[in-house]
Amino acid sequence: MSKERSLVQFEEDRKDAASIAARLLLASATTAPRVGGVGECTTHILDDDCDIEDLCQQIERMADEQEAWQFFKRDATVLRDADAVLLVTSLRCLYDPADINCNMCGKLTCEYMKKEEKLPQDEPGIAYTGPLCTFRANNIAYAIDGIISSARNLGIDYGVFWSAGAAAMRMDLLPKATGFALGVGISITEKSPFRDIPQRYDEINEKTMNDRIIQRLWPQFRSIYS
Repeated sequence: MSKERSLVQFEEDRKDAASIAARLLLASATTAPRVGGVGECTTHILDDDCDIEDLCQQIERMADEQEAWQFFKRDATVLRDADAVLLVTSLRCLYDPADINCNMCGKLTCEYMKKEEKLPQDEPGIAYTGPLCTFRANNIAYAIDGIISSARNLGIDYGVFWSAGAAAMRMDLLPKATGFALGVGISITEKSPFRDIPQRYDEINEKTMNDRIIQRLWPQFRSIYS
């Protein structure tokens, strides 16, 4: 086997390992305990470079909607180096409060929260269309913990991004009932793309973005001109 073929085989095996790992992490997120044992979270996988690029571009567009969201650009640059992104949702926190009157949402009773007017969807500057049932939204933490615990055991690098969850909701990538979502990027590389990142990483790491765009467009040009 030639050196070139060996390198190609390594890259293919590495990507396959990331795809398998993403599905194992989905299993951990699904079986993680929930309060009351009620299933209300789902996990969805993006492991295609084009799909991840689309998500990153949406994150970048949202960055300009609020001054406080400028770090979204850095998140998008980091996520471009991810092999897969897991999107973890909370399906019942928007319209189906827990009916326990815990007051975490700031309302005296769950009935008051049900009657509260929701923020408009797809409005610039709005990430989640709350108010949400905070008690139910907290259940997403169990799913995230399942992903992180398994990732550590498998030796998978990971990073958690709320910008990815908000962007996925804006793109309608998730079930309509989703009220809250987070993204978990995973990577199987020698250097974790999620750690030791400079603050202005989106400005100094344009090469990764350019390489990803070229990789995305090349199959289209090849199909047109071949």
